[in-house]
Amino acid sequence: MTVQARRRDATANRQKLLTAAGELFAARGVAAPLEAIAKQAQVSIGTLYNHFPTRDRLLDAVYPERIAALDAAATKALAADDPWQGFEDFLIMIFSLQAEDRGLNEAMTMRFPDATALTEACNRGFAQVGALIERAQRAGRLRADFTTQDLAFLIWATSRVIAATAEVAPDAWQRYVDLQLDGLRAGAAHPLSQPSLSEEQVVAAMRAPA
Repeated sequence: MTVQARRRDATANRQKLLTAAGELFAARGVAAPLEAIAKQAQVSIGTLYNHFPTRDRLLDAVYPERIAALDAAATKALAADDPWQGFEDFLIMIFSLQAEDRGLNEAMTMRFPDATALTEACNRGFAQVGALIERAQRAGRLRADFTTQDLAFLIWATSRVIAATAEVAPDAWQRYVDLQLDGLRAGAAHPLSQPSLSEEQVVAAMRAPA
């Protein structure tokens, strides 16, 4: 096999692995077995490790582009004339994507130290979300005590509803998002009994055994 042929073969194998990983992460979450990904891509596990030595490196190749799309959606929401409508539309978009891709939620809310591109994309995304929250709060539309850490938990909680109802009522999550949004409106706010968790507490909670 010539050098060019080997390069074409390697490029094709990498793309097959990325496609398979995207599909299995979406269906099973980011802990989907690497062996299953290699099998679906019709390559050996050794080929997978040649391209992606660690799970973090594979995640780094699969998710930053998808999270960048959320970043672009947040930018669009920040430009909306109505700050609350921009916030609401963005939140519904996140949950809609969650319903299609279980791994996306985990990629956004968990930490992967060796996935540098993913980490940078998440940091940019959460900065945009923070600005979206502040804008709606300044307009007096979003309750003043709501934080980005609270949003991380709402995303996480909704992902559990999506997973639990996927086979019996796949659109049920929309009802609970409606209830959440009503509870976030400034006009409906009552004092909360507990403070918001810190970023470190959120990460620890999401990593705790189910």
